[in-house]
Amino acid sequence: MAKITQEQRNRYASKVKEYKTMTDAILAKEQSFLNLLKQPGGQGLGYVRMKLSEQTLALTSYQVLVNSLSVSLLGIKNEDSLADARKSIGRSIKYLEDIVTGYVDAAFSEYEQNLEAISEVTYEERYAHLRKIGFAIREIEEAYGANSKWKWSFVELWGKLAAVAKNCLDLKRAYLDMDLASPNRMITFSYLAFVKKQLQTTADRYREKYEVSSMKMDDFKQAILFLNALRRIHVVFGERSEAEDLKKKIEIWSAKLESDQKKREEESKKR
Repeated sequence: MAKITQEQRNRYASKVKEYKTMTDAILAKEQSFLNLLKQPGGQGLGYVRMKLSEQTLALTSYQVLVNSLSVSLLGIKNEDSLADARKSIGRSIKYLEDIVTGYVDAAFSEYEQNLEAISEVTYEERYAHLRKIGFAIREIEEAYGANSKWKWSFVELWGKLAAVAKNCLDLKRAYLDMDLASPNRMITFSYLAFVKKQLQTTADRYREKYEVSSMKMDDFKQAILFLNALRRIHVVFGERSEAEDLKKKIEIWSAKLESDQKKREEESKKR
C-alpha cells in the first residue's frame, strides 16, 4: 500500500471536520425531537418519531461518507465510522418500529390503529423514506465487504426494514387503491412490490444464513416467518396463485426444518 502523504491526511481531516459539524447538528436535532417525546400530552408522537427516523438516516449518510472519504484519500476503511453508521441506521428503523411495531407475521388488525399516528405522512413520503433506508443498509453492507465478520448481522437489519415497510402500509386502503380508477394506484403498486420483495429476500437471506453460517433453527424459523408474512399479503390482495405457491414452499421449508431438528436430536442421543 502506498504511503499516505501529509497532504492527504490534511484533506481528510478538513473534510471530516466539515462533516462533524453537520453530524453534530443532526444529533442536536435528534435530541430536540427526543425531548418532545418526553413532554406531557403526547400529541403528534408518530410525526415526531418519523422525523427522528429521517434525522438518523441523514446521520447515517454522513457516517458512510466519512468512510468513503477514508477509503478514497487514505486507502483504508474507517471502522469506527461504519460502526456508527450501523448503529444510526438501526435507530432509524427502531423509531419506525415504535410507531407501527416490528411485527412480522401478524394480522393487520393487530397494528392497524398504530397507523393513525402517521396518517398525515403520505404514501409517497413513506415509500421514499423506506427506500432510502434500504439504500443506506446496502451502502454500509458493501462498505464492509463480502467477507466481513458483520456480514450475517445485516440479515436482521434487512428483516427489520421488511417488517416496518409492511407495517407502514395501510392494507385496507391499499386494497382499494389498487383499483384501476384510483389516482394512488401507481404509488400503491410500487410500494406493495417493494414490501413483497423485501419479505421474500429476507426469507431467502435467513435461509442462506442458516445453511451457510449459523445452522441455528431460529434463523430457519425466521425465514419461514417472513414467507408466512408474504403469503398473508398475497391472500389479502386476492393473489391466489402466488399464495398457493408460497403455501407449498412453506410446507417444504417446514418439513426440512423438522427433518433437521430430528437429525440433531438423534445425533445428540448418540453422544
